[in-house]
Amino acid sequence: MHHEPLKTIFSRDRLIIFGRYPVPGNTKTRLIPVLGPVGAANLQRHLTEKALLAARAFAARRKTTIECCFEGGTPRKIRRWLGPIPRVTFQRAGDLGSRMRTAIFDAINEGCRRVVLVGTDLPDLSAEILAEAFDALLQHDVVLGPSMDGGYWLIGMKRPVDLFQNIDWGSPQVFAQTQAKARHVGGAVRVLKCLSDVDTAEDLKNWKGAENFPEIFLTVVIPAVNEEDHIQQSVLSAIGREVEVIVVDGGSTDDTVFKAESAGAFVTENLLGRAEQQNCGAALARGENLLFLHADTLLPKSYLAEAFEILMAKNTVLGAFRFKTDFHHPFMRLVVWMTYLRSKYFQLPYGDQSLFMKKAVFEKVGGFASVPIGEDLFLVRHLIKRENAHVMMAEGSAITSGRRWKTLGPFKTTCINQLMLLGMALGISLKTLSRLYRRSAT
Repeated sequence: MHHEPLKTIFSRDRLIIFGRYPVPGNTKTRLIPVLGPVGAANLQRHLTEKALLAARAFAARRKTTIECCFEGGTPRKIRRWLGPIPRVTFQRAGDLGSRMRTAIFDAINEGCRRVVLVGTDLPDLSAEILAEAFDALLQHDVVLGPSMDGGYWLIGMKRPVDLFQNIDWGSPQVFAQTQAKARHVGGAVRVLKCLSDVDTAEDLKNWKGAENFPEIFLTVVIPAVNEEDHIQQSVLSAIGREVEVIVVDGGSTDDTVFKAESAGAFVTENLLGRAEQQNCGAALARGENLLFLHADTLLPKSYLAEAFEILMAKNTVLGAFRFKTDFHHPFMRLVVWMTYLRSKYFQLPYGDQSLFMKKAVFEKVGGFASVPIGEDLFLVRHLIKRENAHVMMAEGSAITSGRRWKTLGPFKTTCINQLMLLGMALGISLKTLSRLYRRSAT
């Protein structure tokens, strides 16, 4: 089993969290028809974090080493998601039994006196249950935690007892076969209480805590005024099973509202400007995460999976996509490159890059400032300063309409944008800058 070089002095008791790095489409596949690819991966994330919380609470009292033995991911990604973990290893190839056998036997061969392996699909896992499992190994050779589906959610041992061969993995006989095998080899077995895991639609239905799991992963908020030529495609680029799209109309006199609703968006109205439009949409959001999309911008096809990956990181407060336009002009290559440098190295993505963040973070900083121009810039700066955060850049590009560059010319448009930034830095009135910006666009 591959693992990183160890720099920590480990306890002789080891708790192995046996799970999978959440990847939309490859995680909790039996729940994808119900939750969608990202929703299913988000459930895996949620349950894993809950299991690790219980493990840490137990380990803090018992001085037990926690090992995360995962399928998929990298040590860096796993620690970015779950925080500091003393030991990260990866499951070897083979069926479930051979992978668990390797993880447990490796720990015993490294000198561990008691080893407990537990899954990550257990809403009711607690520090007390884990303590009971380790205590049972003082008097017994094997401890098993049966699950309602006939499998088991926990297995522990203090000597290498091979209970993993000739088991009908995935069948309702797994626990019974394992228990019989343990008794056949003369091991004293302790059986813990039966718990339910969450693997199927029926499990999800019976889970008492399901009402606390967010039905919507992401809310996309689109402020719009007279965007009938672009709004429909913008909404369609964002819409999905795990996504709600809220268009906040600023008083359109064309077919913006009709086209937005036809594409599947919920439309509401706010006439106070783009900052307030976006705050209005965020206040109505049911998603646990927010993405702010301009009405003339298209999200990349992979946007939801990319946002999921970035937002999974424990300390991420803000993500953004790369900038691109549909205006094919040689000068635009320079604009795209400069935008990438500004976003990546100066940590200043703009609103046309589709900023996204956890809703709790957005609410914590008070949302967008009520300013007539540069509300996206103020929010980014505020987040970085207040949360001491690093902006994470996605690989995909949000494609913004090049209409302004086509009308004014790419050089003039770029100069105007830079003058606005300079004006803000010099403290020029935002109302004055807003009037100049709009006048320059006509």
